[in-house]
Amino acid sequence: MFLAAPGISFAQTATPVTTYPKMVGYQGILHPILTVDKAGTETNFSDYYVVGFPIGLNLWKTKKLGFSVEIIPVIRAQHGDSRVANVVFHPGVLVNLGHDFTFAGRIAFETSGRYGVTPVFNKIVKKGATNSYFVAIPLPVRFGNNHPVSFTAGLQFGIVF
Repeated sequence: MFLAAPGISFAQTATPVTTYPKMVGYQGILHPILTVDKAGTETNFSDYYVVGFPIGLNLWKTKKLGFSVEIIPVIRAQHGDSRVANVVFHPGVLVNLGHDFTFAGRIAFETSGRYGVTPVFNKIVKKGATNSYFVAIPLPVRFGNNHPVSFTAGLQFGIVF
């Protein structure tokens, strides 16, 4: 026996499926907090202020693995003067760690003559329909240009679109 009930719909809502490869862009603001080298420790916001503005593209090849390219103009303000002190070219590999966490393993080439690696731990803190907001902790290690090896811890905020 077949029963029909007019006006009742049993349609299911389709869950959107993400297709790969997938490209997203992002921009943010970066504050180096603490830098350590053999000469000692320097903190941002004390004798000077340094801020970076990361701009990048992420190409996710699969749900778990992607490639990213990032450029960071870095501005330094000190003694009432400010200038673009450095530009970082920052390609890297992205690994989706699940639960909105991502690891980025980046190599760095700076116009200052320094180079190195930057592991970055990223967390999406608010998802939207067309964009998401993130917080990241970059941990750059730099070499070269007649300076001692340095380690920096930073804090980055941004938007993915």
